[in-house]
Amino acid sequence: MGQACMMIRSRFRVGYADVFTSTFASQLLLNARLASHRISPSPSPVHSDTRLPQLVGPFSQVLTPLFLGISAVVNDDGTVSVSLACHDNTYLIDYSVEQLKFNESLPKDKDVIADYVIIQARKYEQENLAKFIGAGLPADLQTLSPNLHSRLWLDVDIIPVDFDVDKSEESFWDDKNVDEQADSMARKCVMVFGPSLVPILQVGFRGVVMVDAGFRARLTTLEDYKSTCSKTTWDATMHYANQLKNKKVKIAFFSSTPQGGGVALMRHALVRFARLAGVELTWYVPKPRPGVFRITKNMHNILQGVAKPDERISAEDQKTITEWITENANRYWFSKGGPLRPPQEGGADVVVIDDPQMPGLIPLIKEVTPNRPVIYRSHIQIRSDLVAQSGSPQEEVWNFLWNNIRHADMFVSHPIPKFVPENVPRSLVTYLPATTDWLDGLNKPMNDWDSGYYGSNYNSLCHNQHMTPLRYPDSRYIIQVARFDPAKGIPTVIDSYGEFRRRAKELGLQDIPQLVVTGNSSIDDPDGNIIYDLVMDQIETRYSEFADDISVMRLQANDQLLNTLIAKAHVVLQLSTREGFEVKVSEALHAGRPVIATLAGGIPIQVKDKENGFLVEPDDYKAVAQHLIELCTDDELWSRMSRAARDGVSDEVGTVGNALSWFYLASKFADVGIPQDGVGAFKGNCRWVNDLAREEAGHPYQEGENRLPLLFNNTTQLLLFH
Repeated sequence: MGQACMMIRSRFRVGYADVFTSTFASQLLLNARLASHRISPSPSPVHSDTRLPQLVGPFSQVLTPLFLGISAVVNDDGTVSVSLACHDNTYLIDYSVEQLKFNESLPKDKDVIADYVIIQARKYEQENLAKFIGAGLPADLQTLSPNLHSRLWLDVDIIPVDFDVDKSEESFWDDKNVDEQADSMARKCVMVFGPSLVPILQVGFRGVVMVDAGFRARLTTLEDYKSTCSKTTWDATMHYANQLKNKKVKIAFFSSTPQGGGVALMRHALVRFARLAGVELTWYVPKPRPGVFRITKNMHNILQGVAKPDERISAEDQKTITEWITENANRYWFSKGGPLRPPQEGGADVVVIDDPQMPGLIPLIKEVTPNRPVIYRSHIQIRSDLVAQSGSPQEEVWNFLWNNIRHADMFVSHPIPKFVPENVPRSLVTYLPATTDWLDGLNKPMNDWDSGYYGSNYNSLCHNQHMTPLRYPDSRYIIQVARFDPAKGIPTVIDSYGEFRRRAKELGLQDIPQLVVTGNSSIDDPDGNIIYDLVMDQIETRYSEFADDISVMRLQANDQLLNTLIAKAHVVLQLSTREGFEVKVSEALHAGRPVIATLAGGIPIQVKDKENGFLVEPDDYKAVAQHLIELCTDDELWSRMSRAARDGVSDEVGTVGNALSWFYLASKFADVGIPQDGVGAFKGNCRWVNDLAREEAGHPYQEGENRLPLLFNNTTQLLLFH
């Protein structure tokens, strides 16, 4: 193999700066570039001149999406041959082979292959107005370049996808030259991505969610996560991870959908981290059924108090939900080899049920394995005051859910006592905030080249839908990122911007920001189209004079696009009328964006009024407008709030903090089991899970540590309900 590589080098001697390896490849790449910029091959100076103004600004430059293939082979002379192959969606358009000095005994931080690949990938992008989306690599390349995967993801925003290579005698892999191996990796990589250029979601047998392109995209390392939190949080998390590994505890999560909302994002991140930590944690979703998500969304809206007053869940609706859950359970999860078989038959030791769609599983689990711990996780704001009203739609829905949830061994809620209805025993209750991942596409730092690509994509999507594009950086913008949901206060966002524009005109302000309202769609969110149409009608009938400055878009899932929009915004809004604990607020603060948000649900725990943003009453568009004026005219105020936002995010709202809490609960229940005749076992008693975990690991919170405010203690919680 070493001789074959030497032959290629002697023929081509290509560094990546040499760009083209043949006339054919050269013409292919030229055609791709011309097509992407919509320029005729004819060298017309008129066409060139007319396109130049559109290539000004980071959100205007059109980059050609490409895919990379990487392979490396160690030679007999102490060098390594590294090949990079460049593909569009159809064909190989360029490649290179380079010989590097290599010593396998070098320390991990001296990764010459990773250094070379990162430099050349970025150089190629900038010289050819391109953006690499993904990179295919042989799985065993990690042994030669341990840092390459995470550096591709974190340094140059390229998704690294591993492929197992058949090296048997029947395989041709070892007969291929290194450039042919790289070409093979690039071709395989292309097939992992869908039409929107994000990895195709993988849901396997029994509904197991195979995160990160079927577990093949290795985005991060455990060491990367260690840098996202404090030493005490990390040490406590590893303490429980080691306990779970030593005891061989298996954890199974069940939720309704694999993509679309905050719950799915948290589960993707948790599974990713657990695999790196060696913890056996698996996530399952049911097979969808037509009409079910309309019913579950109605239940969600009723519990939050945003449904129509006469909206009810009928007995037929309840029957549909129960049959849907039972069918999935019996077909996939209780069958031989399923996760809900008894632990001694390979089933999970601890089970977690997410949100109001899935609690029908709980009595089914308890019927088969009454001593297996089951935890119910509530992610929404439940209007317990309305639940307490006899005959209300909220009481009716809650009674249906509680009939199943009451069999659980713990009730985990967002850290707001009034989210927990009165009939939930306080001994079962613990608190846990919603979290986000500082290393995923929604939050990782990105350079201007990569963020410019996603900004340009946003404007292209706007153009396709005849929607107002962004004029950044010539114009600043204000943004709310949220699903088009009745509880997200989107009409108030529009009213606030209208009032802001009226006041700005009175004050004679010149640099007027645009408004962006956007968010991802979700399979279990049938209200999206309805809310979108209402908002568009609101703009057209009441604020048509500002329509050219308002951009309203429902997007397909693309984390880096939302990351870019939040990170470049001047101010982020979250004007929900009902809210659990909004991760988009945490993400905006982490990006250093001042946030104007409502006093709804858990948001006041996240935003410190007049420190990292402003808090207003729901629907108070005039107060929002006034704060927008302040943040758009007072640079010192904006800078002070931006610093406070970036520096004030606690470990509790990141993936490591989330893993700490779940690892602790699983380890604790595995140790003590469930109550027997009402005696013993683990009681929550309205404590924060993170606090319990830190204390029992020997790392309690110290004065001055950055953490979420504990607004309630046990006494006030009890007084609130009794």
